[in-house]
Amino acid sequence: QVQLVESGGGLVQAGGSLRLSCAASGRSFSRYAMGWFRQAPGKEREFVAAINWTGAITYYVASVKGRFTISRDNAKNTVYLQMNSLKPEDTAVYYCAADHIGRGSRVASEYDYWGQGTQVTVSS
Repeated sequence: QVQLVESGGGLVQAGGSLRLSCAASGRSFSRYAMGWFRQAPGKEREFVAAINWTGAITYYVASVKGRFTISRDNAKNTVYLQMNSLKPEDTAVYYCAADHIGRGSRVASEYDYWGQGTQVTVSS
């Protein structure tokens, strides 16, 4: 069992930055791939970024490449999402998720555990 708690969301102006954190508790965090997803009002949940269990492989949705960076610190049981050059269209609730397979995936259904989400609002 893995519990995930996101933090770091908030209100920021367009062009600004935020860093989201996802703290995990439970066993074997370092063996899980981790992902970030987001959901805007009236829209389906969307893949944002993922990182494999070693941290060596990362994946991004095209709309955030070059602006967002996913990373992990297995010693701290934490995964991060550094978000730069934020745009109003990045406004959403951001969720982190854990996948016991460890490879990383863009598919939400392949994740086993989810956090409660943190709101990110980007004003124009």
